[in-house]
Amino acid sequence: MTPPAARSRAVRSRGGARRRAATRRRRALTATALAAAVAGAAVGAGSSGGDGPAPKVPDRPDLPDLSNAQLAGERIVTGFKGTHPPASVRRMIGAGRVAGVILFADNFDSAAGAHALARKLQSIKRPHGLRSRLLVMVDQEGGEVKRLPGPPAGSAAAMGARGPRYCRHQGSKAGHLLRGAGINVDLAPVLDVARRGSAIGAEHRAFGHTAKAVASRANAFAAGLAGTGLAATAKHFPGLGAAAVNTDVAVERIDIPTARLRAIDERPYRRFIAAHGPMVMVSTAIYPRLSGLPAALSHAVATGELRDRLRFHGVSISDSLESTSARAVGGPARLARLGASAGTDLLLYTSPHDALAGTTELTRDLRSSRLGHAGFRASAGRVLALRSSLPG
Repeated sequence: MTPPAARSRAVRSRGGARRRAATRRRRALTATALAAAVAGAAVGAGSSGGDGPAPKVPDRPDLPDLSNAQLAGERIVTGFKGTHPPASVRRMIGAGRVAGVILFADNFDSAAGAHALARKLQSIKRPHGLRSRLLVMVDQEGGEVKRLPGPPAGSAAAMGARGPRYCRHQGSKAGHLLRGAGINVDLAPVLDVARRGSAIGAEHRAFGHTAKAVASRANAFAAGLAGTGLAATAKHFPGLGAAAVNTDVAVERIDIPTARLRAIDERPYRRFIAAHGPMVMVSTAIYPRLSGLPAALSHAVATGELRDRLRFHGVSISDSLESTSARAVGGPARLARLGASAGTDLLLYTSPHDALAGTTELTRDLRSSRLGHAGFRASAGRVLALRSSLPG
């Protein structure tokens, strides 16, 4: 007879094998769906893309009974300076007051350094119900926007010029690099359709100058990432391709007709969403014909356009709330309240001080019922579903 301890280990081993197999199946299905979307881009690029059955992320019937502070934490991503997580970040992670961390080039000096840092972050003990993988993210677009040396080789523009097959290959290589460094989210690819004179075009960050080219090439890159288990992030919704200046350094208003915005700039997102792409970054530019607020802080954009019209069911994340465009609206607390009210799931701060101000404000708003619990729990559920789907 197998001793009880040995039986327990065997059961755990079989359970672990089943979980690993399920993760591999989810990864393969996502990569296959993205690949199918890429293959169909040229054939169906003119279709509405949003009229079929809406893709769904896994439901969270088992969403734990989180405190207000922990619910608020599932809406927050923070960055920090240096190669070691400061005490404030360790405390936030340990208390379940942050869902993820964004890393930049000054947080590590090599892939090995990134891996050591990611391992340190993941090892911080978290409350029961919040022990899924932390979201550890970087911007690994290629070209000038790349945090780790290595793939992708060249900018989005250079990859796009070589076609979808090459883009997918580079996405796969980047995914393997990031996985090896302990990263589980790539804040890429850029789905912006570059216009003449645009900042995105000048920075060579767009995969093309037409919606058709961007849809096929950017989604091919996303398929390559997905095949390695990385969560790809399509950005910057609903499109920065007409912005003359980067929103990091200036308030940018993109005043183009809504019909044109939807027909051109939003079109690549239809492919990404149809392929069950997991994350979409919402820009901090202002689209006056939709809203007077930056997109990530606007219910009309973050919920009306992205969820209601395009039927995105994955996780949305704001562009940096420490950008000039966002800071023109207010401080970190006000931005957190506006972003959560708009329906943006994850609010991205680059400093722990601002992230703490954001999560504190959201906790206060939940306690006072200024923010509704149902919508807040739905966002937290999407974030937790994503965290639990990522490989260890």
